[in-house]
Amino acid sequence: MVFYLVGLGLGDEKDITVRGLEIVKRCDEVWLESYTSILGVDAEKLAAFYGRDVKVASRETVESECDRIVGTCAERDVALLVVGDALCATTHADVAIRAREAGGKVEVILNASVMGAVGKCGLQLYAYGQTVSLPFFEGEWRPTSFYDKIAHNRAGNLHTLCLLDIKVKEPDFALLAKTGRTAYLPPRFMTVNQAVDQLLEAEAAHGGGACAADALAVGMARLGRPDELIVAGTLAELRTVDFGGPLHCMALCAPELHDLERDYLKQFPLPGAAAAAPPPAGS
Repeated sequence: MVFYLVGLGLGDEKDITVRGLEIVKRCDEVWLESYTSILGVDAEKLAAFYGRDVKVASRETVESECDRIVGTCAERDVALLVVGDALCATTHADVAIRAREAGGKVEVILNASVMGAVGKCGLQLYAYGQTVSLPFFEGEWRPTSFYDKIAHNRAGNLHTLCLLDIKVKEPDFALLAKTGRTAYLPPRFMTVNQAVDQLLEAEAAHGGGACAADALAVGMARLGRPDELIVAGTLAELRTVDFGGPLHCMALCAPELHDLERDYLKQFPLPGAAAAAPPPAGS
């Protein structure tokens, strides 16, 4: 039978494609992967819209108990729902490999992802370099391996897409050690403001000018939803902007922007600043 990886898009239950919805409705089992990203609605609302049960797959389920998801795909049609596109995360490629090894045929249903949605800010997609992930700094664990990639992109006059960390259903190890009970910490979603603080800390440590306070960047929140927010400014300016609820991401601009990019960014001013008027026609 078939194991389907179904992209859900970025907004809500209605962003699934027609083909994806048809597949979900006829599958024997449907799972929602819930830790690499989040949708604007919960699993219950998805189930109501699809007219069928949706099981939630946590990080533990996907990484340590994957057989629960793919174990029956040789005899049954199984769907794994993925926020965004189906194969943007390495995790989902790994699940697809395991499904093939379990004897299932694998089909991928594509959808919109943040990798394309950042085009809404006006920076040209083919002018991006390597994408980086910014993890939460924790105590003395403050990795800055992303810095070299940002510097490399900047040297080639390329933008950098920064994907910001999320922590969902993370075990509370302190409580476990104290009581022996398993409990989970509240979800955490890195904000643009936290990302800026960490980028500036990395800049202070490396000093190469890759992400200095006066570097131009674009903060983005809830792309693909009606309440999305896009703001362009320096890192120092974005540090004080309230971007609201998750999910956030940001783009670090190349040192030299194309005229079209610069003009497009004018429609995303800092809060309280008037948007720049577009240049006259023919200018």
